[in-house]
Amino acid sequence: MFDRILKEMRDKIRRREYIMSIHAEEEMNDDDLSIFDVEGCILTGKILERQKDKVTAEWKYRINGQSLSGGEVEVVAKLSPTGKLVIITVYVP
Repeated sequence: MFDRILKEMRDKIRRREYIMSIHAEEEMNDDDLSIFDVEGCILTGKILERQKDKVTAEWKYRINGQSLSGGEVEVVAKLSPTGKLVIITVYVP
C-alpha cells in the first residue's frame, strides 16, 4: 500500500539524506540501539500505518523492521518538505 513511500525512505537512508530528531536520539540511546539499527529497520521493514501529525498536518509513517541483531524495532518517520527523511522516534515494541 505504501510501497512508493517506503522505497523513497530507503533511498534516503542509502544516500544519508536523513536527520534524527533529538527525541529519536534519546529514545535510541534509552533502548540501546545504534543508528545502524534505525537504518536497518527502514531498510528491512514495512510500513504498518500512516498517521497525520496533529501539529503540522504532515503524514508520518510507523515502520516495523529488524535491528542488526535481528530484533524487532519500530521507527516513526516522515518525508519533510526539504526533501530529507526525518526520524521522529524509534523504539523496541
